[in-house]
Amino acid sequence: MDATVSEFIRRTVLKIPRDEIKVMLQKWGFLSEAQLQTLNFHQLKDNISQEVVQLCEENSAGIKQAAVLDIIYNHIYQDKRIWSVYQMKKTGEELECFDITDFKKKFKRRIRSALKNVTITFKEYEDNAIWIRVAWGTPYKKPNQYKPSYVVYHSQTPYVFISASVLKSNMPLLCQALIVASNYHDIREMELRSHSLNSLKDIVFKRYSQNFQTYTTKPLQGGNVEPENADIRIVQENRGEKERIYRLNQEAFGSGPQPKLEFAHYRLETMFKSDPKMDVLDKKEPFRCLVKFSSPHLLESLKSLAPAAIEEKSVCCVVIPISGNHRIF
Repeated sequence: MDATVSEFIRRTVLKIPRDEIKVMLQKWGFLSEAQLQTLNFHQLKDNISQEVVQLCEENSAGIKQAAVLDIIYNHIYQDKRIWSVYQMKKTGEELECFDITDFKKKFKRRIRSALKNVTITFKEYEDNAIWIRVAWGTPYKKPNQYKPSYVVYHSQTPYVFISASVLKSNMPLLCQALIVASNYHDIREMELRSHSLNSLKDIVFKRYSQNFQTYTTKPLQGGNVEPENADIRIVQENRGEKERIYRLNQEAFGSGPQPKLEFAHYRLETMFKSDPKMDVLDKKEPFRCLVKFSSPHLLESLKSLAPAAIEEKSVCCVVIPISGNHRIF
């Protein structure tokens, strides 16, 4: 077994929590049950990793098998990576039968036509998700197995989730391979990013239900104590305004937990109005800007703005495209 493969397997095992090493090796399926029985999983992880490498040498493991183990690790610990959503488009509405063998063949052919030193590994999961791992090299260097790109593609959908390598220069080639292999004609980034891959899937696959019809007026908690001599009309107006904000917030977000989104971009285009006699705005060009949102839990943060007395209309303009149309602009 190549020394590079041995070291890569050893480092992968070291990343796994000790209590989960046996289960992950069983999911890998490369070592037999008899071989797993010989391992002592109660010793130091460094010793466990060395013993795993020895067993892999007996089975003549290659980089393909090592890459599959890395995919399994990243599938279980997918929140350790940052994922971006990409949407592919077709020129027509025709539906085609998806052939996984043809997809793999086209994907490999497109990348290897431009770059020979590359490792491409696939693994299929039960939810029609195809995990693709691409370790990039250069014309003069072998693939760097420690800085791969990860792609999660659900067949029969136009959405792709990518955790890019730090080698950004390979993104155009990766995107070209995806549209060629899946028979699409264009691909673009949706500017939705998060560590939570499942939350991004909930948003684009409409698994996130806002429950618009379940709204019922609830007593507002906190901030309702009025001075004893307050004008009853002002009290009623304030209460009505708070209930209106609460209702709009429920319509925009629903009552359930929000998908965990961490980054979003919102493109704004608007026109300013002024008195023609003042001649302040003589240009008819719209005002355009890009608003970037970032938070450990973006949708929950936006949800809290309206109750905090921040204008709710601008918040709804952001939330509805994210949760309804799956677009930020």
